[in-house]
Amino acid sequence: MVETTGGEPVDGTAEVLDRPLPDGVRRRVVQIVSDGFGGLTLAELPAQLRQYARFTPSRRAKFAGNAMAAALETDALFRQRIAERLRETQPELVGALDSGSPPPAADPLDVAAVAYVLRPAGWVKLVTAAGEEALRADAERVDEESRAELDRLREELVAARGQTRAETERLRTELDAARKEAESLHRKLRAALSDVKRGDAALRKLQGEVEAVRAEGQAQLSAAESETRRLKARLGETEAALEASRRAAREGRSVEDMRVRLLLDTVLDAAQGLRRELALPPVSVRPAQTVDAVEPGRMTPKDIAARALSENDPAILDQLLALPQAHLVVDGYNVTKTGYPQMPLEKQRLRLLGQLSQLAAQTGAEVTCVFDGAELAAPVLLAPPRGVRVLFSKPGVTADELIRQLVRAEPPGRPVIVASTDREVADGVARAGARPVASVMLLRRLTLG
Repeated sequence: MVETTGGEPVDGTAEVLDRPLPDGVRRRVVQIVSDGFGGLTLAELPAQLRQYARFTPSRRAKFAGNAMAAALETDALFRQRIAERLRETQPELVGALDSGSPPPAADPLDVAAVAYVLRPAGWVKLVTAAGEEALRADAERVDEESRAELDRLREELVAARGQTRAETERLRTELDAARKEAESLHRKLRAALSDVKRGDAALRKLQGEVEAVRAEGQAQLSAAESETRRLKARLGETEAALEASRRAAREGRSVEDMRVRLLLDTVLDAAQGLRRELALPPVSVRPAQTVDAVEPGRMTPKDIAARALSENDPAILDQLLALPQAHLVVDGYNVTKTGYPQMPLEKQRLRLLGQLSQLAAQTGAEVTCVFDGAELAAPVLLAPPRGVRVLFSKPGVTADELIRQLVRAEPPGRPVIVASTDREVADGVARAGARPVASVMLLRRLTLG
């Protein structure tokens, strides 16, 4: 049988709390259960709380608070065991609650928590009163804190107003000084802008003068470069002529002697050819025969040009090469790139030189083939065919310049034929006394074999 007090059960099962347990009371209840937890054996604990048996009271209150509150509410035997522990630890407060007169000086939260565990008659009123007292105390505390905060804010407001007035006065003073400084800076800025405009005008004028001087200097530089190139070309020709003169001197004769001798051989061959054509009987030499004159029936390259043949007829080239001491100068790459440009350069050279060798053997004319050395990636190892002189231009010298040098090196009166389609080359050699022919004419003649 369960003991009763005043006709109500001691465990207070007849009374029910119709509202949630106040937070302050609940914290005190959890602390009471946590403190009494350690005095129970593992078997005396509800199953859901046994895992927290080894926890310290503080950790138990922190991690098992909800579980302990639920077990205390639902497990009457566990609540009775906690109440017995509580009677041992706080006998005075428990006795006062059992007698129905809680001590006036006791904390309402402690009274409500102990009443919640013991469940004496009227415990619901004690818990409710403790909750209301706690709320009232909280309200008073909040009110006091609010008043203190309000007083503090008022003091801060007064101080802030004073500080604001002082800061305002300081800012006004700084603003006046800043305005005066801004006005001074504006005046300086206007003066500086005026100076900048004058400087821009002067700069534009100087830039125009510099551009004019630069253009004049560029024109002078271009003229100087052109003159330098011309002088370099003349110097190269002079050096070549000097080298030829030195070579001839080493051989025991001068260049002029060589030119006169070659011209003499040309005249003699022409005379012999005329003698064969007229079938003249041999006669002894007469003094009049030593006089240099143009004999009747002698043809020159200009005479052949007047004949009624097509300008690309290979017969014209045969007639030119039949002249005494005729010299054929061939612009090599100009001819090959006109006739068979799809072939590699090496095969172009070999094909042209083979055909020129046959032409030299057929006509007996002197044949010189000139190639542009700028086309070569490395020196050419080439054995010239019989009867053909092969020349490559030096670095910095084009094949056209080398051809003009060869023509100028010949004595006046010797038949010189230049095969090239280059208009500049043709005009240049024509002014030097040579006869230009198109590359197509030479290709047609070489095709005939």
